Amino acid sequence: MSFEANGSIYGVLNDEVHWYALTTQNRHEKKVHERLQQKGINSYLPVYTTVRQWSDRKKKVEEVLFSCYVFVKIALKDRLPILQTDGAARLVAFNHKPVPIPEVQIEAIRQLLKENIPMERADYWTQGQQVEIINGPLAGLKGTLQKVKGQSRLVVAIDAIQQAISVDIDAYAIKAIK
Repeated sequence: MSFEANGSIYGVLNDEVHWYALTTQNRHEKKVHERLQQKGINSYLPVYTTVRQWSDRKKKVEEVLFSCYVFVKIALKDRLPILQTDGAARLVAFNHKPVPIPEVQIEAIRQLLKENIPMERADYWTQGQQVEIINGPLAGLKGTLQKVKGQSRLVVAIDAIQQAISVDIDAYAIKAIK
């Protein structure tokens, strides 16, 4: 583990505010999100509604989109109250440095969930054509084009946690990003 000149594994702790992925204990996402909000910390927990089938009934339930993750918008110098939250584990980091998540990725998740379009978790892809939706309610949304069983799907990836979501799209509604 290497330390920067200021003695921190996080490097220079400044006032720059970014989104970060906070890992949680298994099935503690909602409680961690609630506790962070009670502390006045800007956090985001993407959830969606799905129908679950039991032997005797069907029921709509709210599911967490990314298991064991809550997103927080903070300056790294303010991380201690977040890490001291019951159920929180650590900030997602590479080479011991927390990885900021681009605002555009968080906004893409919000837009997809707001439109209440059927979606599913997707495999994380590092390859494929980058596209932008050019018309319809998701116009301006960018992601990776993927083909699943002959159907075009737009994959929005959250690089820091290597998770992704995908939605069906019509090929005429997209354009390639150069």
